[in-house]
Amino acid sequence: MTRSRAATWRPRGDRELRLGLAGLGSMGRNHVRVLGTLPNVRLAAVSDPVADVLEAAVGETGAQGFAEPLAMIAEAELDGLVIAAPTTSHVSLALAAIERDIAILVEKPLAATVDEATRIVDAGSERGVPVQVGHVERFNPAVIELGRLLDAGWLSTVYAIASRRAGPFPARIRDVGVTVDLATHDVDILSWVAGERPVRVYAETAQRIHATHEDLLFGLLHFPSGATGMLDVNWLTPDKRRQLTVVGEEGMFELDYLTQRLTFTKTAGLERPRLIGGYAPTFEGDVAVLPVSSAEPLAGELEAFLAVIRDGGRPLVDGEDGLWAVTIASALLESAATHSPVELSSRAATQAVS
Repeated sequence: MTRSRAATWRPRGDRELRLGLAGLGSMGRNHVRVLGTLPNVRLAAVSDPVADVLEAAVGETGAQGFAEPLAMIAEAELDGLVIAAPTTSHVSLALAAIERDIAILVEKPLAATVDEATRIVDAGSERGVPVQVGHVERFNPAVIELGRLLDAGWLSTVYAIASRRAGPFPARIRDVGVTVDLATHDVDILSWVAGERPVRVYAETAQRIHATHEDLLFGLLHFPSGATGMLDVNWLTPDKRRQLTVVGEEGMFELDYLTQRLTFTKTAGLERPRLIGGYAPTFEGDVAVLPVSSAEPLAGELEAFLAVIRDGGRPLVDGEDGLWAVTIASALLESAATHSPVELSSRAATQAVS
């Protein structure tokens, strides 16, 4: 699935960049807030179909306002576009921007279906237009430090990776279920930690409170190296949880995305168990809280996007990564529907993760 990119992108250099923003929901408003803190960039245009929301953003930023995002893409002179509109609209907006040689940052998931995601990636490759996908957890300082330590060899072998992403149901999400909306974060992170794509997946889903889609997913991913990934993703938990565990030969990393806390527990010896309550044996390894410099992941993501617009090069999280996240999420839904594992090896699943 690797695609060659035509070298047609013209880096914009150090001049002030003009950005557009499609969608002013909760994520779109976060983009407005963070962009206002970054130097040498101007939010030139915003779009949203809700008139009072659009009016408020225009008043706050001085940007040109559009009720229709396609009109904004056609009429505003933009260097880059952030697409934070509903998932089902991503393909039309992305293709319109790429056609006008506007670099895009598409909030995850890249698209609602594999076919739509493929169309975006192919269009970007053919025109040489940068396509970045908003898998913002890749820019979490704790995740960055975890990657550095894995590269440094703290775990010679990764045995298992478990991810929990849970919280209350967000009423704003109507067009897709929890697998495409949330689990795309986690299949991307698990593949990144493993350094490879899964070759087989299995899933169980449930629909409890969402009107049309699943709101609970338990998933298993099998990687070529033998590592196993586990997903627990739902919109049913009354409190927000964002956690990652990586178990390997030398010990275990535990990461909290929200607090940006990262710990490493060294594998314990089995010679001296400690008794809980005088009768239940347990084994405790040495636990180290690892230093992480706290920062807002969205700011890092936007800074990386602006750097690609200015200097060229491949986005840290590009369209291919976004396509794979949608591909794996779709395979998980297929598995849940058929009550059987789904093989991904025929889809070039062993391609290395960037």
